[in-house]
Amino acid sequence: MKTRITELFGIEHPIVQGGMHFVGLAEMAAAVSNAGGLGIITGLTQRTPELLAKEIARCKEMTDKPFGVNLTFLPAMNQPDYPGYVKAIIDSGVKAVETAGNNPAKWLPALKEAGVKVIHKCTSVRHSLKAESIGCDAVSVDGFECGGHPGEDDVPNFILLPRAAEELKIPFVASGGVANGKQLVAALAMGAEGINMGTRFIATKEAPVHENVKQAILAASELDTRLVMRPLRNTERVLNNVAVERLLEKEKALGANLKFEDIIAEVGGVYPRIMQDGEMDAGAWSCGMVVGLIHDIPTCKELVDNIMAEADAIIRGRLAQFL
Repeated sequence: MKTRITELFGIEHPIVQGGMHFVGLAEMAAAVSNAGGLGIITGLTQRTPELLAKEIARCKEMTDKPFGVNLTFLPAMNQPDYPGYVKAIIDSGVKAVETAGNNPAKWLPALKEAGVKVIHKCTSVRHSLKAESIGCDAVSVDGFECGGHPGEDDVPNFILLPRAAEELKIPFVASGGVANGKQLVAALAMGAEGINMGTRFIATKEAPVHENVKQAILAASELDTRLVMRPLRNTERVLNNVAVERLLEKEKALGANLKFEDIIAEVGGVYPRIMQDGEMDAGAWSCGMVVGLIHDIPTCKELVDNIMAEADAIIRGRLAQFL
């Protein structure tokens, strides 16, 4: 299948693996890229630019296919060394970057000069248009269903994608709630040029996370995610657990007086304990409503091949019969 996204990134299938904290390691990115998609290393999981450069080198040992790096730009008391991370990406010869969070305009000139293609994650049409105007090559449009941060507009993909298609000239992929070939076809029908999957790729054999995480995804339904940090306008969709219930009780009790410090125990530094150690009640971790559609733990190649085969069958069979 050829789309503007496969052409832009030089990949076989229009499937992008989203950046995920303590999931997007070299093993994950290489497995997705070897399966014909675009694997993504999560930059800030690596504590320093030097460690990121090593992780990129490690990925290159596992694949000769294109892969990218996610860089999330967020306000923080201790700012990451963003100039160092950008330099590490450029010096390592990576040609695809997924940006997220704040406006990446400051970093685009250096990336563009190095021939890096930039896809920016957006949760609204207005942010997507801004990404287009500053020179991003593509956009990952995140609907309200997505794991992680869905923004504050609460617009699901059945509305958001065709709205993006009405406005955008650059290609975009559908992100949030995607797990199968049916949804790839639906995304294409609504104007997208491919799909971005996060949660679905955690439940694969190659995903470098604790088995408890994969089993928690298998056991969950579409009703088992929760929205936290809404009072702080930093909404995050997470899988429900004991820590999340405790966090929501704090939000209810404190109301407008809630501060980030009040929930630091539930959200601060919990990812290594969850993803690496399998402590499933250690805190809140990003997870999409798509868990309701995840019923197995295939290899990345099996997953991608099944998605493409299902999409092909739907396009050639089910849809063709309606003509």
